[in-house]
Order: sequence, then C-alpha cells, then structure tokens
Amino acid sequence: MLAPGVFDQDDDGVVLLLRDTVDDGDEASVAAVRSSANVCPAAAIRLSATPKA
Repeated sequence: MLAPGVFDQDDDGVVLLLRDTVDDGDEASVAAVRSSANVCPAAAIRLSATPKA
C-alpha cells in the first residue's frame, strides 16, 4: 500500500477506504494518494479538489 493511512486491504485482498479526504497540508499523504491513483490496476481511485470553506 502506498498510502496506508488512507487505504488498507483485508485478508481477501479487497481494498478498504480508511478515510475519504486528505488535508492539503499533509503533503506526504497527498503525494501517496496521487501515486496510488496512478498505479491502481482497476483505475478505481479518483481524485478531486474540495473547495475550502
């Protein structure tokens, strides 16, 4: 897992989403999630910007 704080995997290999947002200030997590999206074999990870309040 490239982003273990965001994704996990169960014993059957099913990917679990641990959280659905990543703080822009957490550059390491943002980079890891971007990398995860780029290498996801099912292309199941989509990224979108969340407007700041």
